[in-house]
Amino acid sequence: MPVLPGSPPVEVHLKRSSRARRFSLRVSRLDGRVTLSIPARAREAEAMDFLRGNEGWLRQTLSALPEAAQRPVGLGSVIPVEGRPLELVPGAGRALRVEGDRLLVPGDAGRVGPRVAAWLKVLARDRLAEASTRYADQVGRRYSQLALRDTRSRWGSCSPDGRLMYSWRLIMAPPAVLDYVAAHEVAHLVELNHSPAYWRVVTGICPDWKLHRGWLHAEGQTLHRLRFQD
Repeated sequence: MPVLPGSPPVEVHLKRSSRARRFSLRVSRLDGRVTLSIPARAREAEAMDFLRGNEGWLRQTLSALPEAAQRPVGLGSVIPVEGRPLELVPGAGRALRVEGDRLLVPGDAGRVGPRVAAWLKVLARDRLAEASTRYADQVGRRYSQLALRDTRSRWGSCSPDGRLMYSWRLIMAPPAVLDYVAAHEVAHLVELNHSPAYWRVVTGICPDWKLHRGWLHAEGQTLHRLRFQD
């Protein structure tokens, strides 16, 4: 991963694209992630020249982000799990477990973030698989695969061959919001578009979808601000 030296140094995620015709620099307002998109055959040295040429804009943009752009997760942190705030505290044994309003995390205190993220991903897969299968049964369709990603531009997607993809961070949202995203993507198994016919399918299986989509628009960015990695 390229790093722009300076105070502070800035990590830059390099993204090669066969469709890119020029260099482009983007800063996520959700978590401050810096992405430099470059043509597939471009040299990294050229990318760094472009980066240095735009260093002033980049640092100004990063400094304008809210201080809460990223929140490292560790012992003492409070994170939402299925919409319910849980405090991360030390635990005994090997497995993470919920007790009241606390999530007990055993093991090395320096590895709490990654361990909690792994636990959330397992929970997310179970919940999203259950919701996707339930809605697929309602519309009389089957999906071919279910995958989890840490996507920032979308909460889910459905490919033409029936593959469903979701952001694992949905497990931190209220259950009804996760269900809405599953309904949204499963409806694409019937209508692979956003036509009026598609929205009729969504409404048929998730009548309150506007309410849950509103929650994502208003609160979804807070889920991306939690940083689980070291």
